[in-house]
Amino acid sequence: MGRVTSALLLDTHTLIWALTEPARLSHRARQTIEAPRAHIVVSAASAWEIATKARRGRMPQAEVVLAAYSRHLRRLRAQEAPITTEHALFSGGLEWDHHDPFDRMLAAQAILEGWTLVTRDRVFSRLTGITTLW
Repeated sequence: MGRVTSALLLDTHTLIWALTEPARLSHRARQTIEAPRAHIVVSAASAWEIATKARRGRMPQAEVVLAAYSRHLRRLRAQEAPITTEHALFSGGLEWDHHDPFDRMLAAQAILEGWTLVTRDRVFSRLTGITTLW
């Protein structure tokens, strides 16, 4: 993927809301995401999380998003971010008392790539080295 600084990595709920319910985003998050020059990044971990929650019936909006996932990302002008071995090793080794594998991966990617994580989830504030925006 290469290091792209000042990119915005969307947390999964942020991605879902940006696509289906933009009014749920904070004013700051929405303005930042919609800015014409914003560099938006979406992790493969989010696709994995959405598909997992859809299968379990835990995310009602998931089916709509999954039906045309790549097209939705293009509409947001978002670049897909693959999960690398470096991301996986860093995620697994993070000294952080949070066990959600999707959040751990997003945190690892944000830290290693120097991206700002756009999230409402306060659990990330307990992690050193990550920049968040909401």
